[in-house]
Amino acid sequence: MLKYFTSRILEAIPVFFIIVTAVFFMVRFVPGGPFDKERAVSEETLAALNSYYGLDEPLVVQYCSFLKNLARGDLGPSFKYAGWSVNEILREKALVSLELGGCALAIALVLGLGVGFAAAAFPSGKIGAALSGISLVGICLPAFVLGPVLILIFCLRLNCFNAMGWSDFPSDIVLPAFTLALFYAAWIARLSRSRAVEEKSRGYVRTAVAKGCGKGRVYFVHILRNAVEPVISYIGPAAAGLLSGSFVVETIFQIPGLGRFFISSALDNDYTMIMGCVMLYSVFIIAFNLLSDFLLAAVNPKIAKEMRK
Repeated sequence: MLKYFTSRILEAIPVFFIIVTAVFFMVRFVPGGPFDKERAVSEETLAALNSYYGLDEPLVVQYCSFLKNLARGDLGPSFKYAGWSVNEILREKALVSLELGGCALAIALVLGLGVGFAAAAFPSGKIGAALSGISLVGICLPAFVLGPVLILIFCLRLNCFNAMGWSDFPSDIVLPAFTLALFYAAWIARLSRSRAVEEKSRGYVRTAVAKGCGKGRVYFVHILRNAVEPVISYIGPAAAGLLSGSFVVETIFQIPGLGRFFISSALDNDYTMIMGCVMLYSVFIIAFNLLSDFLLAAVNPKIAKEMRK
């Protein structure tokens, strides 16, 4: 197991390097520069700014300087937010996005697994059909539609939550997290339901029933263990979607997270901020994919055996 995960981490290093290299050159090939949207300045001032930040040097020299600073953990200053370094912005704003994404992932898992296994328990009844329909609605309803609807109902009509902002009240995270989680909860519900219905028809389930195991033990011990495998495999892509999807949710609810900074840096050609956000998101996505592999090996002994081979 240790050898397998070591090899996976070593495989992730060149992938990360390729992503960083591709983004570094792509953002510099985009028309415009980081200072084009500033107020009108003279050519001498613009040349001095480019010289100060090293943007007048050849791309190869800029790339080597970037790698040298990256090896020291220095991502450089932000071109858009004067007086702030990228490290400071990431350290402050990434925690907000991670808190939102973590709560959304927890809601998606609890809600999705609950709805999915409840629908599998009643596959041919009205309850199962209703739960399957609810999951289908969750897939079809995008966050930029669901968010305003929830604000209209729970904030403006019922006055249960704050419509916008991110203060010290724990309730402020409820609506943004639910908005972000619903789509992934719907997919988890459909994956768990289809796998649970498939597992119910297998021979080991009939054998367990014939040996006198109760329905609850058969369902929650034997079927559940195998039915969560596709959900665990989905955790990696879901984590990537939660991080990227938080851009929209943070904009709707005016949350001071990293997503809004990423969007503004892309619009303003803030090279260093774009690189910092991309690298941070890449690290988290790779980490979640490794976590899903580890959980799959823990749940399924066959996978662990193949890993050891």
